[in-house]
Amino acid sequence: MKKRLIFTFMVLLAAVTCCMGQTVRDGSNRTIGTIESNGTVRDGMNRSIGHFGSDGTVRDGMNRTVGYIENSGTIRDGMNRTVGRVESDGTVRDGMNRTIGRVESDGTVRDGMNRTIGSARGVKRTHAAVFFFFNMF
Repeated sequence: MKKRLIFTFMVLLAAVTCCMGQTVRDGSNRTIGTIESNGTVRDGMNRSIGHFGSDGTVRDGMNRTVGYIENSGTIRDGMNRTVGRVESDGTVRDGMNRTIGRVESDGTVRDGMNRTIGSARGVKRTHAAVFFFFNMF
């Protein structure tokens, strides 16, 4: 009975967790959005503003393709031009290969001057970079 109760609790916890989004916060720790497990991106008012597709497609709130994220970390705009890249260490570079920020492994987001500009704990580094640096939403 005890094992069954624990199992039931774990299933419920997993169900609740999968449906909740990962919170995106600004540098003052205010919620500015969420990224749900299904890829839906919401702003701080809980309005859908975009979507990260499992195939790397980035869509805006009107479901228009506005970019792509490649497995390599390269980020492209809707015209397929390279606008940036997220390195394996979290360094974010623009289309001219200049360092414009960093997404730390703990989700802390820093600008090019190493100032904390936000956090996206539990969010893929590429998704956090698109949200904070590439203004696709």
